Amino acid sequence: MDVQNVVAQLRQEVARIEQAIAALVGLGSRPVRRGRPSKASYGKPASPERHRRMSAAARARIAAAKKAWWAKQKGKTAPKKAAAKRKPMSPAMRKKLSAMMKARWAQRRKVA
Repeated sequence: MDVQNVVAQLRQEVARIEQAIAALVGLGSRPVRRGRPSKASYGKPASPERHRRMSAAARARIAAAKKAWWAKQKGKTAPKKAAAKRKPMSPAMRKKLSAMMKARWAQRRKVA
């Protein structure tokens, strides 16, 4: 082996080790950062993410199910609130209520 070649490789190895030590020392001295991470830390991931692929048949099946669901929803009307049915007012009660309201209106006219 060539001695010069071995020395050059050892120097490269020393430089890499020094860089690793500097990086590790630098990590410990930095204060903890709060908030959104910087854009520099968003670098590309080591391995690209794999996206799941859906077959055309599965997509068609889901689409058909959703269309059927919407058709069912559109066919229904919104559930109406059941109003409590009141008994019809008797003529005597209607007359009494009318007299009470006329008295109230007369009193308000008097005050104003």
